[in-house]
This record gives sequence, C-alpha cells and structure tokens, in this order.
Amino acid sequence: MAKETEKKPDERKEDDLAAVEELRESNKKIRSEIAKVIVGQTEVIDELLISIFAKGHCLLEGVPGLAKTLLISTLSQALSLQFKRIQFTPDLMPSDITGTEVIQENKVSKDREFKFLPGPLFANIILADEINRAPPKTQAALLEAMQEHKVTAGGRTYTLEEPFFVLATQNPVEQEGTYPLPEAQLDRFMFKTYVDYPKEDEELKIMRTTTSGIKPEFDRVLDGKKIIKLQDIVRKVPIADHVLKYAYNITKNTRPGSPDVPDFIKEYVAWGAGPRASQYLVLGGKARAILNGQYYVSCDDIEAVARPVLRHRIVVNFTAEAEGINTDEIVARILKTVSKTSK
Repeated sequence: MAKETEKKPDERKEDDLAAVEELRESNKKIRSEIAKVIVGQTEVIDELLISIFAKGHCLLEGVPGLAKTLLISTLSQALSLQFKRIQFTPDLMPSDITGTEVIQENKVSKDREFKFLPGPLFANIILADEINRAPPKTQAALLEAMQEHKVTAGGRTYTLEEPFFVLATQNPVEQEGTYPLPEAQLDRFMFKTYVDYPKEDEELKIMRTTTSGIKPEFDRVLDGKKIIKLQDIVRKVPIADHVLKYAYNITKNTRPGSPDVPDFIKEYVAWGAGPRASQYLVLGGKARAILNGQYYVSCDDIEAVARPVLRHRIVVNFTAEAEGINTDEIVARILKTVSKTSK
C-alpha cells in the first residue's frame, strides 16, 4: 500500500482557507435554521457560536421565559449533535449528572459485579438549565467535565465524547432560591451572555409564530467530525503581535494592582481577570474572524468578545455597588482607554 504523501505548507493553508469559507457558509445556514424558531437574539447567537467553535463553554443569564432553553436545543439540532438537558434543582446530587455504579448480575457466570451507568453529562451539548438553583456541591461536579472533558466515578475516569460543550442558563442571582456560582466555576465558562427582553416587533412576531401550531423542520448543517476539524482550524488562525498585545492590555487593565492602570479601576475593582481571560480573548477573536470568513484576527474581533469574556471575571468593590456601576460599564471604559495600536 502506497504511503500517503505529506502535504506541503501551501497546500495545508489552502485546505484551511477552504475550511474557513465552508464555516462562513455554514454560519449563515445555522443562523437560518435557528431563525425558524428563535426571533432576534442576534448577539446571543453570535456568542454561542463563537464559544462552540473556540471549544469553550457559555453561561446564559436572563429571567425565565426568554427562550434560553429553546435556543440551545435548536442549536443542537442544527449541528446534529447529541443533546442532553439537566434541570438543576436544590436536591440534585453530583452522581445524578456524572453517573453512578450499580451492582448487576452477570448472566453467564452469575457473579455480581459493578457496572457504571453514564449520567446525562455523556453527550455533545449539555444544557445545564438553571444551574444556580443547585447547591455548590452539585455545581462543582461540572468542574472536571468542563475543564478536562472527563468524569471520575467509583475511582475510574471516563473520557467524554468530543465535541463537548456545557451551555448553562441561570436566573439573576437576586431572584429567590438561587445560589451564586463560585468564582472557580464561573471562570470555566468562556463567555457569560446576557439574554434580554425582545423588542416590540420581535415579541409580536413571537406571539404570532408560537400560537399558530406550525412546527418547523430543521436541516442538519454540520456534524461532530466537521466541528472538531473547524475547532482545530480556529487555533491555527494567525494573530499579529500588536493584536495579541491589545488583548493582553485589555486584561491587564482590569487588575487594580497592575502599574499604570486607569484610576477608575483602582476605585471600583476588587480584583480583575486572570490569564484565562487573555486566552479566551484570543480564541474568541479567532473564532469570530473565521465565522466571518477571514483568516486573520483584528483588534475589532478582540473588542467584540471583550464583554462576554470579562464581565464574569471582574469583581467590583463596595464603592462600585453603591454607585450602581457594573462590570459591563467597567469593560466599556477599559476599551475606550486601551489603544488598538499599542505595542
């Protein structure tokens, strides 16, 4: 059997560019499929797709009834991925999501043996619905799966099938019966996305379409193998030194202890974002670039993902809370401060 010849760098780049064009076209088709069910929410859909192709997880926050669950299940159908929904409740145990070992009798030998029964985490897209309604012990059960893409049960480690994403929803923490997510859990999410109320024309369209009895049919746009291939290409997207430094400067300026940070950071921020924020700014910028059909990262791509990357990684102090200043306002002021041509 003849040995397959290795492709030259120019040929590999041509293949990558062809894949970028494929993703750009797929991006349009995915949005078209989602639009059959979801009205508006363009920015939310942007951030979901960026996080998926950057191999990250996404946390969606909004009051009940804004179609967060419906959006995620629709996305899983368009991407032809196995989907599992976990409803987080105050009595949910860690083994309820990771799986558990049970004793079963071997039909041949009649011996009793332990068998692992996988939990709902064993799927491609996991919807952790109302994640902040479960106690911290159960929330923490997601940590290993989100970071390592593995689950440990009964002293054995099980690898989750790729691609693997956790898309979680939560109600605002001021609502009753919620447990704020700890910082270690929040940091595992690439993006924190806000889902807001629809505009008047959008809500009227929602009212009309959801009460008509028509059930849309979905076309499958991508499958798991193609998504994994496109995730690999995201990491190959080149980034110029000045764009990399721009991303670093944004993160650095969230830290009140760093030299030369703006005065408002020292006044309002208790602590800022860590290195994972810088990594996600770059990965998010790369994913956004190829979703738009370009094989390079611009400062505009970094700026576009700064809010969802940083809003849950900045902790404001009492002064900011007293004056009603939130992390989105702080990120907006940082973006005005940091020069896109800085080196």
